[in-house]
Amino acid sequence: MERELWTALCHVAARLHNQLVRSVYTDEVICGVYWWAVVHDRPVSWACDAGNWPPSSRWCKLPSQPTMSRRLRSASVEQLLLDVERALMTLCVIGPQVLAIDGKPLPIGGASGDADATWGRGAGGFSKGYKLYAIWGEAPLPVAWALAPLHVSERRIGAQLAATLPGWGYLLGDKLYDVNYVYDAAAQANYQLLAPQQRPGRELGHRRHSPYRREGLRLLTTAAGKRIYRQRIQIERRFAQLTAFVGGLGPLPFWVRRFHRVKLWVHSKLLLNAVHQRLLNNTLAIE
Repeated sequence: MERELWTALCHVAARLHNQLVRSVYTDEVICGVYWWAVVHDRPVSWACDAGNWPPSSRWCKLPSQPTMSRRLRSASVEQLLLDVERALMTLCVIGPQVLAIDGKPLPIGGASGDADATWGRGAGGFSKGYKLYAIWGEAPLPVAWALAPLHVSERRIGAQLAATLPGWGYLLGDKLYDVNYVYDAAAQANYQLLAPQQRPGRELGHRRHSPYRREGLRLLTTAAGKRIYRQRIQIERRFAQLTAFVGGLGPLPFWVRRFHRVKLWVHSKLLLNAVHQRLLNNTLAIE
């Protein structure tokens, strides 16, 4: 399965690759070597060793670990990752979308010296690490996503992501997102946020409240609104799919530390998950 996922992802990158600057190792090779490490949950240095590649898959010459470290931070490699992400997305959406927003903690050991990781609310209590914030729809990839240290407000990140959404429709969140500015940010992108009231059964009070918040809470009292909100369970399935396959996003390994490495690791896991879902659904052709 690992080689099949890696081959499919490299195939997508090869179709998009258009590097104009001459280099010993193209961006496609740099990404391919990194993805070989990621899909096997190994460090980059492991993928730079030809002994860890089957003869039919490896390139004639592999880059060194210092070369990988330098090139993985380049703007051209980052752009290729974004191009692959767009290619794997479902591009044609007709009518309103129903999207869901949530966060997934990515804890690390409390004794870790990672200067970018912070303490915050994780799964079942406080922990140290990062959190993946995602807005997911029907596509195999999130419509919008971000990574931040655990202490960063989930509401603030949610508002930033909501403001960038394409199209129009409904955005489904839990009661944590029942805040005026998140409703307003979603409305700027033509989305109506639906989130249960933080303190159910209480009046909103006399201070100013967003009209989009009032409308969202009203909709949740109707049969139509309740039917729409039940679709929020889809994001739980999306996060489960992201972790429940060989090469999926499990606990962060000890060599994935500092923000830029964690973001690159998570981004690649999202791409591998998208390839996995498309292969399962026979919607990705490998020529």
